[in-house]
Formats: sequence, structure tokens, C-alpha cells
Amino acid sequence: MKNFTIKLSSIAFMILVSLNLNAQADFQGQAIYQTKTTLDMSGFGGGDMSEQRKKQIADRMKSMLEKTYVLNFNTSESTYKEEEKLEAPGAGGGGRFGGMMSSFTGGSQYKNIKESLILQEQEFFGKQFLVKDSLPQLEWKLGSETKQIGQYTCFKATTTKPVDEMDFMSMRRRGGRGNDEKKEGQDTADTTKNDSSNIFDSVEVPKFVIVTAWYTPQIPVSTGPGEYQGLPGLILEVTADKTVILCTKIVMNPQDKETIDRPEKGDVVTRSEYNQIMKDKIEEMREMYGGRGGRGGGRRN
Repeated sequence: MKNFTIKLSSIAFMILVSLNLNAQADFQGQAIYQTKTTLDMSGFGGGDMSEQRKKQIADRMKSMLEKTYVLNFNTSESTYKEEEKLEAPGAGGGGRFGGMMSSFTGGSQYKNIKESLILQEQEFFGKQFLVKDSLPQLEWKLGSETKQIGQYTCFKATTTKPVDEMDFMSMRRRGGRGNDEKKEGQDTADTTKNDSSNIFDSVEVPKFVIVTAWYTPQIPVSTGPGEYQGLPGLILEVTADKTVILCTKIVMNPQDKETIDRPEKGDVVTRSEYNQIMKDKIEEMREMYGGRGGRGGGRRN
């Protein structure tokens, strides 16, 4: 009888383990994020542009600076892509500068936590690329501070993140206030002078930014929006430099599950290789349009 009880308990345990594994395999969630980037207009027009004109440009670029993204995730994989929507007439652009920045906006992003892999679809001047890299190893400092985001209790975490040299959302006027925050024992106000500085002489990119994230252990997945991951719970809010990312809706195990596919289209390049492609193209455009001003190098009649 005792042996029978032990066998029965073992069978029950194996069934529970099997059910748990199946549940994890079927587990999926969807999170909606709103992003907003504050645009520093002080460097526009070399100081000669009127406040009214700056406001017009900021309004036209609003669709690029305020976006909605959808994160579909399971225990190890996720896709993060911009929500498709119709653009209002006259909402695009911000002139040539706005058009150029739109070309740098990435497409669908895929993360695989187990493989430490991130893939970013990227279209640049009509050519499709697939930017492949390892997931950034962020050294998070976990705090005890909490706050409520919707129905979820979130905990605070901070880290210092290197800034990509071609991150146009982090560009600011050269010689301005910059990023006054510092990593412990390190000045984060130092800036990266890359090869494209001869084109954008008036702007610079910080080397590092302080990132503040709020994650919830109530959803035990180690992922979040964009490249952010590595915390013991889903990241619901991120503040990094001039950008805020906030989760506005979560659906756990939706009835109509999205397929989390690994992208395969495009020329596979690393981030550094892709940045060099961008810099070469920008330099080509600079020469085509007659130097810094970009007002054309043709003769006047």
C-alpha cells in the first residue's frame, strides 16, 4: 500500500510538471506602449529661427516623436513593432531633416532571451537590412521603491546604458547643457565625436545615459520594450534621456495569439556595420546637396 501511494504521488507530480511545461509553452502576453521623445529645438536654424517656426516643425515631427508600439512575448521570445496607423494629412516630415530621421526609424524587432539575440529590421533609402547583435548586457541596480502602474505593482531599477553613435533621438546642440547625470565614478556628459560630426557640426551624442525602469514580478518574464530586458519581471516603464516609454495596456494569454516569428529578410549586418552604411550615405548626400547647408550646390541664375 505504501509503495502504491509513493507511485501515485510520483505520477501526480509528473503530471503537474508536464502541465506546467505545457502551460509555459502556451504562455503568451501582449503589452501596448506609448513612447514620447522631447525634442530640443534650441539648435534648429543656428539660433536664427523664430519660435513660431520651431513650433511648426515640432508639430510636424510629432508623429515621429510620439509613437505606439506592441510587444508580443512568451517566456523567451518577443517581437516589438510600431502600431500601424494612418498618418493625418500634413503630419509627416519636418522638412528634409524630418524625412532623414524617418528613414532611420527601425522596423520590427525580435529578441530571444535564451540565445541572447536581438534582430532589428531596418529599411534605409529603399534597401532592407537585418541588424543582428547580442542583447546588451545591462547592469541593473535593483531598488526597493515601488509604484502602481495600472493593476501591477512595479519595482524601480536603474542602469547606465551606452548610447548608439547614430541615435538621432539623443542628439542635442553641441556645447549645450547635455546630460548632467553621472554614472558612479564616471562623467556621462562626455560626448562621442563620430565621423558624421562634420555633417552635423551643431549637434552631439552623449556617450552614456541613465536609464530608470519599472518592472513587475507579477508577470515573470525577463523582457520589455525595445532592447530593454534582464529584470525579474516585465518592464512596464522606461525613462532614458529624452524618451519615456509607458505601458498602457496588457493582455495575458490573448484568445487570438500573435505568431512570434524570427525575421529573416534583408542583408544581415552588425550594428556597427549598419552605422557605417548610414554615415557613408549621409556623407554622400552632403556632397550631393553642396555641403553643410544642404541647400544645393548648383549655380544661381
